Amino acid sequence: MTCPVCNQRKARRACPALGQQICTVCCGTKRLVEIRCPDGCGYLATARQHPAAVVQRQYVNDLEALRPTLQDLTEVQQQICLVLLSVVVRHGAAESLERILDEDVAHAAAALANTLDTAAKGVIYEHQPPSLPAQRLVSQLREVLDRLSRETHGPLLERDAAAALRGIERGVRAVPRPAGNPDAYMSVVRRLIRPYEPPQPVADERRPSGLVLPGGVL
Repeated sequence: MTCPVCNQRKARRACPALGQQICTVCCGTKRLVEIRCPDGCGYLATARQHPAAVVQRQYVNDLEALRPTLQDLTEVQQQICLVLLSVVVRHGAAESLERILDEDVAHAAAALANTLDTAAKGVIYEHQPPSLPAQRLVSQLREVLDRLSRETHGPLLERDAAAALRGIERGVRAVPRPAGNPDAYMSVVRRLIRPYEPPQPVADERRPSGLVLPGGVL
């Protein structure tokens, strides 16, 4: 029996979504892309438990590409950095008018880090990045940092946030850019980090101490 999806290869697997036999290639390549696999599909469960080698290699490569961002940061600074990256991912996904590129991310991170460094010296001055997408990103990042500042120790967070932002700028500059890809860094963080979701209000007044990360990071 020939696979009804590709009409080329021999059908060997029972597909619960299509109600008929399909070939192993179509099962592996069209799963959840063209075929709406039910959660009870045994082949889908196996693929989730044992991802294909190419997926594993991509994950390892992405982690290596992210390493310059997090290196030399303290644990708290790394946590702040991951929160800020989740904001970057959300902003990039929501951007409808202009595509956010790596250079925008680097400029936004550098500008906000400079603003925080200047504030630490007792001078209030808002450093502005050159592009409009970067300026919008700064506003998003600042909003989340302000929330975190209210929940933690402001001066300590200010220093740590500046270091985390410098890490993001460093990571953008260090990521490999095949064929001059202008959003190579954004592609990496989108694959590794889910978009930022503001935490739900806690009804109990007894809040945990320390930095509380939102769900969905990594």
